[in-house]
Amino acid sequence: MTKRSLLPSLALAALMAPALSPIAATAQSFDQVVQAEVLPGWRDADGTHMAAVKITLNPGWKTYWRAPGDAGIPPQITWNGSRNMGSVSLAWPTPEVFDQNGMRSIGYTDALVLPIKIAPKDAGKPVRVKATLDIGVCREICVPQRLKVKAELPPNGARNAEITAALVDQPLTAREAGVGKVTCKLSPTSDGVALKATIHMPSAGGAEVAVVETADPQVWVAEGTTKRQGGALVTETEMMHVDARSFMVNRADLRFTVLGANHAVDIIGCSG
Repeated sequence: MTKRSLLPSLALAALMAPALSPIAATAQSFDQVVQAEVLPGWRDADGTHMAAVKITLNPGWKTYWRAPGDAGIPPQITWNGSRNMGSVSLAWPTPEVFDQNGMRSIGYTDALVLPIKIAPKDAGKPVRVKATLDIGVCREICVPQRLKVKAELPPNGARNAEITAALVDQPLTAREAGVGKVTCKLSPTSDGVALKATIHMPSAGGAEVAVVETADPQVWVAEGTTKRQGGALVTETEMMHVDARSFMVNRADLRFTVLGANHAVDIIGCSG
């Protein structure tokens, strides 16, 4: 993997960015292929509020996971204008792996219900959600979209079946999946750092794909290779800084998501 292989993806993102245009939460965009809404959800016993953003796509269209692959467009969500919101965490449901024209992308078809766990600043008051979603939608072509949604989340609310289903459709933890030792070998390259990770774990089913993420959004991770070696899954990739600068890799912060035919597994950290 070289810097030249990164340039087409960055150039594509730069060309697409000016096409973004705001739309209302209940409106549809680009010939009505995508729409978004807030599912208000409910308050849990600990005072946190569980809501969701639902993205609905026309048949044949897809959108992307948090790590979309080289052929995807990374989603971005901002919460400017929200009220009574403390910490916010997203629970991405298990995505699909798409292979098209020799390139891999990771995402969702038909619809994405993205659960949002919100810690209100004042548990006795409503939460006002106001979000801007910059996402990519693709069929034969890929089009970036900006969707704006807003809603009041009352302190009392009923459980929602769609949110509950999305919370169930999560990758297994490393413990639940029976993951054993996870080791990482890091080697310097001319452009960044090469990574070889060996994950001792039972098969997740079918042709497994391991996706690597770092804690630093400025560090780009190339599409890697994944193969089975007996009871271990071996994935190799390369990381580089988007500004072609030097950077540090903390093994404890590396995140591996193994996507298989039977289930997915979320693994945090590796040893030397």
